[in-house]
Amino acid sequence: MQEVLLYTDGACSGNPGPGGWAWVRLEGENQYEASGAATSTTNQRMELAAAAEGLESLAEPAIVRLISDSKYVVQGLNEWMDGWIRNGWRNASRKPVANQDLWQRLETQRERHQLTAEWTRGHAGNIHNERCDQLAVAAIEQLRASGADR
Repeated sequence: MQEVLLYTDGACSGNPGPGGWAWVRLEGENQYEASGAATSTTNQRMELAAAAEGLESLAEPAIVRLISDSKYVVQGLNEWMDGWIRNGWRNASRKPVANQDLWQRLETQRERHQLTAEWTRGHAGNIHNERCDQLAVAAIEQLRASGADR
């Protein structure tokens, strides 16, 4: 299995509001990146979308180190998801898990890959995290320029 570093980030202008997601994937000497946007969303949904899109971009199962500045994503993958699944996608309060559609996409990818998730501080000089942030913000700007956010 190939080893992959996957950096992800989401951004939102207003919460809710137009949002963007991005990932940067490092495979050996190669670097790949992608981004996208949504018209009315939240920062949490964009963080999750970045992780899901990045993992789904891998053609083959891989050993993936996912690095995110979202504690929501990292703790969800590392600490909460197994309990949610056992509880029928309900949280500790017995309420449906928020953003369940995106978490379920991540669960599918977690089953496919050997996945570890790590937190990094945002805006702290990590070049790949900073690149993800730039791409996510640019995706929002492109969405606004197109008028699609109205």
